[in-house]
Amino acid sequence: MASGGSKSVAFILLALNLALYFIVLVIASWAINHGIHRSRETASVLSIPARIFPIYFPMGNMATGFFIIFSLIAGVVGFTTSFTGLLNIFEWNAPNLHAAAISSLTTWALTLLAMGFACKEIQLGWTDSNLRTLEVFTIIVSATQMLCTGVIHAGVSESVLQSGGRV
Repeated sequence: MASGGSKSVAFILLALNLALYFIVLVIASWAINHGIHRSRETASVLSIPARIFPIYFPMGNMATGFFIIFSLIAGVVGFTTSFTGLLNIFEWNAPNLHAAAISSLTTWALTLLAMGFACKEIQLGWTDSNLRTLEVFTIIVSATQMLCTGVIHAGVSESVLQSGGRV
C-alpha cells in the first residue's frame, strides 16, 4: 500500500524534473550559442589569457562561463535521467529502482555543482535577465531533484523490505 504513494510521488517529481531540466537545457544552450556568436567581436579587444578560451560570454561576470557549461551538462544528464527514471518507476521492482536511485543521485550531484556556480554568480553580481532565469531554474531544480532522490531511495527501501531482503 505504501509503495503506491511513493510511486505516484516519484512519478510526479520525475515529470516535473523532466520539464525543469528541459527549460535549463534550452536556456543554457541559448547562452552557449549567444556566446559563440558574440565571442569574435567581443574577445578581440581582450588581453591574451582571456582570448585563448574559445567561448567568451559577453553577458554576466567571471563565473558565467563555468555556470553555463555546468548547467548545460546538468540539463542534459538531468533530462535523460528523468526520462529513464520514469521508465524505471513504471516497472517498480528492485533492479529498476536501484538504477533510478543511482542515476538520480548522480544527477543531483551535477545539479548541485551547477547550483554552486549559480550562487557564485549571484554573489559576484551583474547578470543578464536570461542568466537570472537560468540561476533560478537551477536552484529550483536542485531542490526538486533532492526530493526526487529521497523518494526513489525510500522506494528502494520499501522494495527491499517487501521482497524479504532479497534484491
